[in-house]
Amino acid sequence: MNINVETIIKGNVVLQLLITVIVAIVLHILLRALVSAIVDRMVRQRNYSTKGDEIKRRDTLKGVLRTLTTVVLWVIVVLVLLRQSGIDLGTLATGAGFFGVIFGFGARGAIQDFVSGLCIIGEDQYRVGDVIRLQIGSVMLSGTVEDLTIRITKLRDLDGNLHIVSNGTPQSITNLSYEYANVNINLPVSYYSDIDKVEKVVNQVGLDMASDEKWAKDIYDPISFLRLNEFEESAMLIKALGKVRPAAQWAIAGEFRKRIKNAFDENGIIIPYSKSEADDNSNSQSGSSSSPQPKIKQNHKR
Repeated sequence: MNINVETIIKGNVVLQLLITVIVAIVLHILLRALVSAIVDRMVRQRNYSTKGDEIKRRDTLKGVLRTLTTVVLWVIVVLVLLRQSGIDLGTLATGAGFFGVIFGFGARGAIQDFVSGLCIIGEDQYRVGDVIRLQIGSVMLSGTVEDLTIRITKLRDLDGNLHIVSNGTPQSITNLSYEYANVNINLPVSYYSDIDKVEKVVNQVGLDMASDEKWAKDIYDPISFLRLNEFEESAMLIKALGKVRPAAQWAIAGEFRKRIKNAFDENGIIIPYSKSEADDNSNSQSGSSSSPQPKIKQNHKR
């Protein structure tokens, strides 16, 4: 009976490789479950202002740590497979050293991204689901964070464009939806207006909106009169401020502007406009007796 030793050896090697891959897959599944359990426990031990903030932090940490453990695991698996295949890792490392020197300069950017990513995640600067603004040179990007890894941030803007930004690139970061957001509005009123009356009307509109079922869940503190903010050439600027759910500030501000316009009209509070605007409206109406429509200044931008 002839025994082909070479065939048996090859069979054993293939079997070893197969077992290694199976073990790696099982470890991969177990590590993902372990990461989830550890992150869930870490997040529960910290108090968050809202359930949404807790979910954002948990999802961000899970995504990053799962990616990190997956990369480390499969790098080790590849090295083990190479060794089981009979490849000399020492010789391979010597050859790789030459290419490492060549590509070392290009790796500096990746290292910077990696370190910046660790800082972003460790310091909880922003999370998946946050609305943020990134300053990149002279370009300003804003949108919702769809994905955050050690190296990159994926940002989806209002037009549906997905911006993929290296974490080491941004010069400054503005988080537009961390824990809560403010509705910050300047309302122009005539110098003939009774400020006390204006304050009452603004506060009442804010309270009415906060008690409306459609908006109540998104308003933490009703929009209210904050101060007489500034004197302009033709108007006094009243600042109104309210605390709302993150990313809901734009819709709430728009609804508040509509309601405050109607309330001002009902209470005889005039929203002033410049003389040039009145003249333009008069000319366009060709002598019509109807009054020109004032324009409300809107300095609140997303």
